[in-house]
Amino acid sequence: MNSTTLRRTGLSIAVAAALTGLAACGSGGSGGSSDKAGGADDKGGIKVSPIAALRTVEKSTDKADTARVSGTTSMGAQATMDMKGVMGWSDGITGEVTVSFTGGAQAEQMKQLGQSTLDYRYLKNGFYAHMGDAFAAKAGGGKHWIEYDYDTLAEMSGAAGEAFQDQMQNTTPNQSVKMLLASGDVKRVGEEDVRGTKATHYSGKVDVADFTAKGTDLDEDQLGELRKQFDQAGISTETIDIWVNDDDLLVKKIEKADTKNGPFTQTAYYSDYGTPLSVEKPPASDTLSFKDLVAKQQPAS
Repeated sequence: MNSTTLRRTGLSIAVAAALTGLAACGSGGSGGSSDKAGGADDKGGIKVSPIAALRTVEKSTDKADTARVSGTTSMGAQATMDMKGVMGWSDGITGEVTVSFTGGAQAEQMKQLGQSTLDYRYLKNGFYAHMGDAFAAKAGGGKHWIEYDYDTLAEMSGAAGEAFQDQMQNTTPNQSVKMLLASGDVKRVGEEDVRGTKATHYSGKVDVADFTAKGTDLDEDQLGELRKQFDQAGISTETIDIWVNDDDLLVKKIEKADTKNGPFTQTAYYSDYGTPLSVEKPPASDTLSFKDLVAKQQPAS
């Protein structure tokens, strides 16, 4: 496998890591949304606006610290994947998640590495992907884990990498709630059942590039590059639907967007908030950094 293919595959693995049910297409704060969104929520006999209700959900979910997550993601012809695991967000994103690549070009790339399933470990400053025995023998120098340091990813990916780093270090399950708060057109759809739990359904649309820019430290040139990258990907708006239980906790989300590579859809379920979580860093003797991996494949000059 040459360095270009390995780099492309490696970056695809990084993107998959971001799509574990926590991260949305954008990142950042809740913005300056107005309380004038249409509709109202019935809470204890008191009419509550969707915006006010979602601000409560944002706070409740943020305080929960951990949750089990499961779901599916599809990105046109690029990839379809399933994921499940436990994630935490009390001090940056931590967790252990298994991602199964079920279709698309990315699944074919993974077959070349002898893998259809990856185990991810998330720590504060980066994450790790367990690549299996075939990778270790073929490209990993006997090592099974690839380390993705957030600073290195940002360095290798430009403005999109900067935004990715911010997203991975700061995103929580309530990121979808924050995006709806920023949308300005959030509405309460109604009461529905989610896996046996009564939940309230909210929906709205978000300008992805503008929202992403709100929560990053990028300068004007970097923001311009980021918007250009969104334009090249064909991403402009994202539709977000969330379902919230009676404890004001997110139990389901669906995100949808059109891209030049086809439709993006992600469905995620959250449960067991507060579940115990302890994540160990893989042993250094069995770990290779993504940057060093790519450098190893460069032809000698």
